[in-house]
Amino acid sequence: MKVQATTLSPLATDADTVAVAVFEGEGIAHDVPGEQLAALLESGEAKPELGSLAVTHAEGRRIVVVGLGDRSQFDPERARVAAAAVHGRSLELSARSLCWEVPHHVGDDVVAGLVEGTVLHAYRFARYKPEARRDEVSRLIVSAHHDVAEPVRVAAVVADAQNRARDLGNTPANDLPPAALADYAQELSSRHGVGVEVFDEEAIGALGMGAFAAVARGSDQEARLIRLEYEGAPSPRLGLIGKAVTFDSGGLSLKSREKMQEMKFDMCGGAAVIEAIAALAELRAPVSVVGVVGATENLPSGSAVKPGDIVTALDGTTIEVNDTDAEGRLVLADCIAYARRERCERLLDIATLTGGIVIALGSTHAGLAANDERWAAQVLDCSERTGELVWRMPLHPEYAEMVKGRYAQLTNHTVRREAFPVTAAEFLHHFAGELPWAHLDIAGTAWDVPRPYFDKGATGFGVRLLVELARRVGSGAGDP
Repeated sequence: MKVQATTLSPLATDADTVAVAVFEGEGIAHDVPGEQLAALLESGEAKPELGSLAVTHAEGRRIVVVGLGDRSQFDPERARVAAAAVHGRSLELSARSLCWEVPHHVGDDVVAGLVEGTVLHAYRFARYKPEARRDEVSRLIVSAHHDVAEPVRVAAVVADAQNRARDLGNTPANDLPPAALADYAQELSSRHGVGVEVFDEEAIGALGMGAFAAVARGSDQEARLIRLEYEGAPSPRLGLIGKAVTFDSGGLSLKSREKMQEMKFDMCGGAAVIEAIAALAELRAPVSVVGVVGATENLPSGSAVKPGDIVTALDGTTIEVNDTDAEGRLVLADCIAYARRERCERLLDIATLTGGIVIALGSTHAGLAANDERWAAQVLDCSERTGELVWRMPLHPEYAEMVKGRYAQLTNHTVRREAFPVTAAEFLHHFAGELPWAHLDIAGTAWDVPRPYFDKGATGFGVRLLVELARRVGSGAGDP
């Protein structure tokens, strides 16, 4: 979808469909000749409730009147919801170009929300169902009295990146093994000027990444370590670490067959890191970022890591592998240690890590753990600004004690069957050390989230949040 901003009035553009919004207790800001829109409100056909829609025609255009609810409660998330509703109705009307009239007295964050809600709702994954392709709204025009070109541009770039992350998550494991994900990252880098270096399985072992290599042993598909670097300007070096288990059977600690097909989504954290860095490069954001993505399959075989095995991580930590289905933290342990070697000054890892976080938070919030108060506050603030919500979970020495091993320094699976999201975070905390570090467990938010602007499947969760956080680091706002 082509997205552009204009200061022309909506009816002065060449859009075939125009969206005009109304708040509760307020009238139509700009009516068309004959006061047709006000008449729709007076008749009750158009309503100010959020997402309510009514359609009329004027001057050869379709006019969609959309309710935005109470102005005092209106925010970027409600803008996304309203935009999704308008886009859906525009498709029903066979629209090809849609112009949103930006409501008066709203901020740039709402403008961005209108773009994001439209672009995200327009997403369809039809790679394997070409007959399911349908007519599309090919152009979005955002009309405002003042120049909103920059928030529109940024929102379009980030939403496109999020949709690409959704493509990666939705692609099945047979078409997106670790090597293919690495190839994709390299191709993306050539378009956006991101430096990419890929390490094969032999190189991963040679680096000393024994925890990561152990997970990879069970699959015939070789693992890949993907290192991305974007240098937009000197800034505190941000390390973004993503788990990309392109299929997770649980290894020898085999998962139940119920919904195992969904384990292609276990690489969504890595997809978010790849696409966020691509978006930062496209935006030419003034920040220094290193991305570290550990890509592997986790399968059972004669060569697979066994429960009870002891492996040695990149930083020399020994780990009892007491559950091969707790593989994500093994991959991330080495990737976090690698990011520290790369002189990153702040760290954030993102992963579909535990089923426990889904039980705790559902699909509304991702889980956040952090060892630095100001860094945690920055992540929380960025999550609120982007609508990718996170909820902070505790860290505590008693949880850290629970991940100590009997025969090795750590275990990847605690004896006590409790606090799994927290003990997983404490396991990762060990490898982050004293650097400002945050961990996002996105197992509940990475796919099948019931939001009006999402279809079923991957959500691309994290792309908006990571981009906002990196731009914040680049600006120096709220330094830890």
